[in-house]
Amino acid sequence: MSEPKQASPRRRPAAAAAAPQVLLDLLSARGPSGYETAPAAVWREAAGVFAEVSTDLVGTPLALVGPAHGYESAPRRLLVMGHIDEIGLIVTHIDDEGFLCFREVGGWDAQILVGQRVILDTSDGPVKGVVGKKPIHLLRDEERKKVAEIRELHIDIGALDGKQARKLVRIGDVAVIDSEPIQLPNGRLTSRALDNRLGSFVALEAARIVAAAGGAKWELAAVAAAQEETTFGGSRTSAFALEPDAAIVIDVTHATDAPGIDVKEAGKHELGSGPVISRGSTLHDGVFELLFQTAEKEKIPFTIEASGRATGTDADAVHISRGGVPTGLVSIPIRYMHSPVELVQLDDVHACARLIAAAALRLERETSFAR
Repeated sequence: MSEPKQASPRRRPAAAAAAPQVLLDLLSARGPSGYETAPAAVWREAAGVFAEVSTDLVGTPLALVGPAHGYESAPRRLLVMGHIDEIGLIVTHIDDEGFLCFREVGGWDAQILVGQRVILDTSDGPVKGVVGKKPIHLLRDEERKKVAEIRELHIDIGALDGKQARKLVRIGDVAVIDSEPIQLPNGRLTSRALDNRLGSFVALEAARIVAAAGGAKWELAAVAAAQEETTFGGSRTSAFALEPDAAIVIDVTHATDAPGIDVKEAGKHELGSGPVISRGSTLHDGVFELLFQTAEKEKIPFTIEASGRATGTDADAVHISRGGVPTGLVSIPIRYMHSPVELVQLDDVHACARLIAAAALRLERETSFAR
């Protein structure tokens, strides 16, 4: 097979449109892995306008878009999945001075946490605090050369002592960085939780586009999976319960136009270059070809990412569900992943939704992904 051609990247957006309100609401909602109730409610409300919605016991919301008229009997099912959780912190101990010890929920670079403001969600409502460590003035010379570790940090909520702190916060309460989305020039957006509220938004938007078209020849099941950052819990249960005939997973990947990134290893995926279609060992080549050919037909800019092993996304769980699910992966390039200032170009988000919706609409009743 000849080497596929990739569409030319767009360096600048055609128009700097504002971020959709539902995306901003998803990003503002707090929901670390296992605690996704708030963003799931935002997603479910938006999906209820055009689809049949429900939520499973793991906390994953589902939006079902029925097949087009004439294809209702024994429809086949396409699963479109982003994950809705984010990385966070969980309280492990409250000392007698009122400081909160914590560990990470998901993957953190400890350097990013130093000096951050946080919001803890408790049974009595949100509690604000700050992440503290020993000031640089008090560090010994050898300590200044070392990167701070999680165990050397604490959360300070302003409590007078442990007794007061324990009235406000309990062990197992979770926190996220206290930050709101900021719209930047050139149609760019920075926020915590772009990984992967973007994917859950794209699943939602792709389903909306398909519903507006009167449905596809396959039923479309859009989900916003819970617990991706910790266990792939939502993707495991959703793929098992829904028994899809094929799946497209949406996540984020590294934008490689930031300083210090080697494109020889990561590939060239710039902001504004469109969706990133993955191809590799655990991904189904037939689903890749569907996405590739759809992008070319619809003239949607895209790049290709190679995956030699596991992808580190929900696709790893979905493709081995039951007897196996033909699975593709589409990613959105972002900068500064797993930080409070993840950054995306909105053109890429919308292009990703258009690509997946168009791919769903191209499926025929007889489309086969048999190997």
